[in-house]
Amino acid sequence: MTKKIRIAIQKSGRLQEQSVKLLKECGLSFSNGPNRLKASCYSFPAEILFLRDDDIPQYVEDGVADVGIVGENVYIEKQKEISVIEKLDFSKCRLSIAIPREKEYGGPQSLNGKKIATSYPNIVRQYLKEQNIEADIHEISGSVEIAPGIGLAEAIVDIVSTGSTLLSNGLKEVETVMKSEAILVSTKTLDPEIQLLLEKLIFRIKAVNTAKNNKYLLLNTPNESIEAITNILPGMKSPTVTPLQQAGWSSLHSVINENDFWEIIDQLKDLGAQGILVVPIEKMII
Repeated sequence: MTKKIRIAIQKSGRLQEQSVKLLKECGLSFSNGPNRLKASCYSFPAEILFLRDDDIPQYVEDGVADVGIVGENVYIEKQKEISVIEKLDFSKCRLSIAIPREKEYGGPQSLNGKKIATSYPNIVRQYLKEQNIEADIHEISGSVEIAPGIGLAEAIVDIVSTGSTLLSNGLKEVETVMKSEAILVSTKTLDPEIQLLLEKLIFRIKAVNTAKNNKYLLLNTPNESIEAITNILPGMKSPTVTPLQQAGWSSLHSVINENDFWEIIDQLKDLGAQGILVVPIEKMII
């Protein structure tokens, strides 16, 4: 019987939607209806386990799941004997210190002797130790941002994405403790067959994520500008150049990191490039 790799993902919450999207972009077809705890993939030897985010590191350490997708903050907080396999480039956020908006902030040392509410006591304890700060940590599960308003704490440390939740609760972000994103974790030891399946999955994940950060670029250029444009747009190896029916002109195709495009667009135009198209890439295998 063919073995299946067991992949744990969040059953609901911040990571769930993007975890499902990534796996499906990697060719793993499965049903993820409400209240499902497990689903088999139709097109890849895998089972998807839908679990609480905080529980995933424990399930992976125990071998109930072979791999899991969790927030980097959860991985560090739980301190389980598991390995980080790949950063996944989504669900980026930060674990930050926040205080009431009307309060002055005099740097980390101003937290000395204060009460701090958080769902991440291990991370906060380590941060305070590194900063040589003595503070009282109150561990809270959920709704950390209300702690200052009800007099439970004078500061909080919590996950921040946009900052709107802090704002609506009369808080301001004053210090970043750590940055976080979704990561793929695995057990320390994997069955050889499962290891091969994991390597195939990682290959697909890298192809999907590389494609997201790059775009396919097409443009028309005078032939005398081909060399100069090629120096700007090396592509994966070198650009593809195809003569156009109009004499003296060619079509040039390349791959470009989307973050670089606006920095070089004026250079391309100055070299005579016309009809510039930027097209999404679905998968990219290097």
